[in-house]
Amino acid sequence: MDNIQDITQGMHELKFGEMAASFPQEIIQEILIRLPVKSTVKCTSVCKAWRSMIINPSFIRTHLSPTVDDVHLLLHRVSGLEVTTFLGKTVMDKVDDEVHSVHYDNRAFDEYAKIESPIARKQELWNSHLRVVGICDGLFCLADDIYRYGYNFFIWNPAIRKLLTLPKPNVRFVTHRGYDASIGFGFDAMTNDYKVVRVVTLLDQRGTPTLAEVYSLATGKWSSLGCVSPTCLTDGRASSAFVNGFLHWPVFCKTNGGLYYFILTFDLGKEVFRKIPMPKIIQWKYDLGLRLSLSDNRKSIALFMIDNRCEDSFLEIWVMKEYGIKESWTKLITLGPQGPERLLPRALYFRKSGEVLVLLTDKSRQELISLDLVSKQFKNLGISGYQYCNVGFYKESLLLLNKSNAESY
Repeated sequence: MDNIQDITQGMHELKFGEMAASFPQEIIQEILIRLPVKSTVKCTSVCKAWRSMIINPSFIRTHLSPTVDDVHLLLHRVSGLEVTTFLGKTVMDKVDDEVHSVHYDNRAFDEYAKIESPIARKQELWNSHLRVVGICDGLFCLADDIYRYGYNFFIWNPAIRKLLTLPKPNVRFVTHRGYDASIGFGFDAMTNDYKVVRVVTLLDQRGTPTLAEVYSLATGKWSSLGCVSPTCLTDGRASSAFVNGFLHWPVFCKTNGGLYYFILTFDLGKEVFRKIPMPKIIQWKYDLGLRLSLSDNRKSIALFMIDNRCEDSFLEIWVMKEYGIKESWTKLITLGPQGPERLLPRALYFRKSGEVLVLLTDKSRQELISLDLVSKQFKNLGISGYQYCNVGFYKESLLLLNKSNAESY
């Protein structure tokens, strides 16, 4: 029973109908829960009883029970981008190559699998490639809003090849004029629901209010959350991080004393916003780049800060060693440009080992590198030539299997 391949092979060799009739239901369920996703999906064709058992939400949730060994890192890479402008937004267009690939999070960073894109007719979308908003429990949230006003959002499970198209959100250019939107995706453990959250700063209204709306996978609808409190302004380029049931975005606020940064959090269960202070030393600058990620094996948050000034430019990596404790912010490293022909490294994600995946850019190409924060040594991972790269934790799951409105491809 410990060898999953043996279990799967044995099932294929048995007469499934006889097995279903002779074995107690509890034993069959225990066997099915231990099978890989693709084998479990095949078992839905054995008989109605097995299908009913497998598509039950309780079974799908139990099958998802976390293990250390089956969590990998997914890379989304795009090359050949051309940049134009449309309605005041920068448009990324004319993609030569787009790859989703899963890698073991080991020293060699071996490739585990490549994933086929779920969108057959991308020319019908605003952008020629989709942004990965977030990855949670094997589900991807995708958006075609890369630097423009796009309203095509999807929830995608590549392991079972199912895609759910979301309805259009409520806040759009046609309804509210210009805006900047930051998006997050995560799991609400209180209701066993997956949610997409849009935090939208309106640019054409006095006071530039920031609104929020949330999509629930359980209800299939967007609902308005009204104005965001605490008051803040968001950057449409800002990344989100899902940790401990909360979504996080780097935002800033206007006061009589000027502008300051903080981290906006959203409790997916209670659906309320709060804030976490950033390190006091980080002051607002127009060209400062902030990116949030996960740290401490997905138990806390990391902050990657890039100062893009031509002189004395640098990258800083901060971690919150105790989640929610502002005094625990710790700067791990400061890096400058890596040679005269290279720009600043761009930090992407913490690995299980504590190393950080970064992009090194020179005049001709980009390389994905693993950075040891202790020795400050770089290790080339053999992945290069992509202008856009995103990283996230990934494990296969059965989620969406019981959603009749999710399209198979």
